[in-house]
Amino acid sequence: MPKGHPFTLSVAILFAALVNQVSADVVETKSGARLVGKVTAIDAYDITLGTDYAGDIKIKKSEVVSVQTDEPMVVRLTGGTVMAGKVAPVAGGGIRISGEDGVITTSVEKVAATWAPGETDPAVAALEPKWSYEAAADIKGKTGNSEEFGSAVSARAKRVGVHDVLQFYTDYKRQESNGAISADQFKAGIDYANNFAGRRSWYVRDEAGYGRVKDIDFYNLAAVGLGYDFIKEDKQILTGRVGVAHRYESYGDPATDDLNSAGLDLGLHHEYTFRTAKMVNDLTFLPAFDDFTNYRAVHESYYEIPLAAARWKLRMGVTNDYTSQVGAGVEKLDTTYFTRFVLSWQ
Repeated sequence: MPKGHPFTLSVAILFAALVNQVSADVVETKSGARLVGKVTAIDAYDITLGTDYAGDIKIKKSEVVSVQTDEPMVVRLTGGTVMAGKVAPVAGGGIRISGEDGVITTSVEKVAATWAPGETDPAVAALEPKWSYEAAADIKGKTGNSEEFGSAVSARAKRVGVHDVLQFYTDYKRQESNGAISADQFKAGIDYANNFAGRRSWYVRDEAGYGRVKDIDFYNLAAVGLGYDFIKEDKQILTGRVGVAHRYESYGDPATDDLNSAGLDLGLHHEYTFRTAKMVNDLTFLPAFDDFTNYRAVHESYYEIPLAAARWKLRMGVTNDYTSQVGAGVEKLDTTYFTRFVLSWQ
């Protein structure tokens, strides 16, 4: 038969399909459906099956009769038994796990979790703290009737545990308008929160920096207090904080008295996650005990959307920084509108 004959090609394609069928995992449902792909995970509720035709799909475990895997996997049952081996269906429904230590016959619903040999039990991995990082930057300029140039950079490292969150952050902004500096701010801080009971938490934080346009040569804020999660859901978080703080601010103008006072630390943090985007709002109010009319209020809101590259995001928002008592010739309110590119990774 000539080389490349259609019949030869058809046989080759059929043979490849049969080999793929034999080597694939199979999930059979109570309705009689046989789903073919790669079983990547089984948890308390679902079976995740990777397929070429629909990507990863989740199948309710309560609707599954049997599972067959081509390669060994580690299986943990609801009773705590852990065994590595291939999974195969048994007559009448159920599964058989065959490994070096023997054979276990059970039902699909009694499988609590699975993972690949050499990996960590998902329940143990969930208890391990996880670090994430982000770096953001934006540059803007204008020429013509007026000359403007501004830049901002920021970074954040975040460690999330089962009951606590630790954050390190820093931020720098500088802007020139017609040769005069209109923004020159720097801050760096640390924030730790421990969720000790239900929705309740305690926190401690410290932040230092300067704001030279507001004539602040150096400032430091140290605070400790309690937090409460008014809303704590997968898509939405609303957390309030009430604490005591110590504020120190030194000014460049000798005529302005430095601030060195205890005070309140009041905060509100809100996040809402959409299908592909996120909205974040933060509000902090810091009155001094020596004089409650001497306070600082900081607000930031931004909307974040993902870009084509998975690690990159676009963040658009506004920041308002209000200081009630400032030196002569200094504006009390600074408002900054920003559009930033954010790189995040773990």
